[in-house]
Amino acid sequence: MSTTIPTGAPQDRGSEQSIEQKAVAGLSQGALVRRRFFRHGGAMAALVVLVLVILLAFTSVGTVIGGTGTLEAGPGGELQINGFRIPGWWPLDWFTQYPVVNGGAPTLSLWPLSLGEHPFGQDTLGKDIFAQVMRGTQQSLTVMFLVGIVSLVIGVLLGSLSGFYRGWVDSLVMRFTDVIIIIPIIVIGSILGRLFGGNAIVFGLFLGILSWTGLARLVRGDFLALREREFVDAARVAGASNARIIFRHILPNAVGVIIVNTTLLMSAAVLIEAALSFLGFGITYPDVSLGQIISEYREAFRTRPWLFWWPGLFIVILALCINFIGDGLRDAFDPRQQGKVSRRKASRAIAAIPSVQAVQMVEGPTSSDDDDVYMDGFSRFPEPEPRVDPVERPGTGPDGDADASGPGSKDGQP
Repeated sequence: MSTTIPTGAPQDRGSEQSIEQKAVAGLSQGALVRRRFFRHGGAMAALVVLVLVILLAFTSVGTVIGGTGTLEAGPGGELQINGFRIPGWWPLDWFTQYPVVNGGAPTLSLWPLSLGEHPFGQDTLGKDIFAQVMRGTQQSLTVMFLVGIVSLVIGVLLGSLSGFYRGWVDSLVMRFTDVIIIIPIIVIGSILGRLFGGNAIVFGLFLGILSWTGLARLVRGDFLALREREFVDAARVAGASNARIIFRHILPNAVGVIIVNTTLLMSAAVLIEAALSFLGFGITYPDVSLGQIISEYREAFRTRPWLFWWPGLFIVILALCINFIGDGLRDAFDPRQQGKVSRRKASRAIAAIPSVQAVQMVEGPTSSDDDDVYMDGFSRFPEPEPRVDPVERPGTGPDGDADASGPGSKDGQP
């Protein structure tokens, strides 16, 4: 009997898994991570947006290398910034006062597309808001990457030493970590901002020195678990040194946790820098930051709201992009997270189809060459053969012996 599969019947789940396994067969761990990350739509979109923001910020108004960053009077009485400035393609800067155009309102036009003289508008003094926002984005990006690098180095180093050596090393590192944790980062950041407020590099370094504690604890936990695995014992037997075991064998297996939590620290650094600058303890005049722009023009919230739109928008963009990239990295390094999402999608798909097809999708279609057939979406099983009791078979008795009254006998005698 032939098997007829109805239209729209799902394929066997085992075949789908085998296809997926064949697709990733022979790939290294790094290739598998890249494959999963590039297939994460939200992370890839956030990465593209972040790259565009970085290019826009650093190529539009240029940047300043060296010097103190303070404003000084030039030969003609104009204001100049102390340091070597690399100009960008935008002709205006963030500290010069220009004639007010269009009442200070943004000149940006979407249709037809035109930037105008001041696409983000001007303040009451005539300063270009576009140049200020781009310079503030540079400062936020500088602080963000410095916090990520510094906290990554310190957290991984101390966490790995604590988890691998244990004993007095673990106790010493963890007690030092507890001391750093109880120090309010806002208070220390405020003090550092007052001392080094004009320099985003120094500000970012000090914030990074205070932000590594959570990462160190996570790395310690991973090392405590991984140091007991068989591959570590095999490396010891092979004569590998402790440094080689830490950096060659254990650390690559903890890189997922490290990268994901570093992105979370970088996202938090953007918000902390904006908050401290808003309170006046972060990047201060004559330089600018996104939080400082919002703080400087907070009195004009009702009359000139565009002074808040653009810096607030770029703060949100930076924080969200880093968070989405972190989510993509988490799914890439931990495929179990992606499996949970796939199961949730499968549950929603099952709930949206008829009940009979849902049963077939969950249990899988029964396949048999002769017995099972599908009729109108239902699986039909053949009736079992009726059991014939031995006592009813002619020529035999209840126990299967020849019946005395059967053929070949006479009056019960053989």
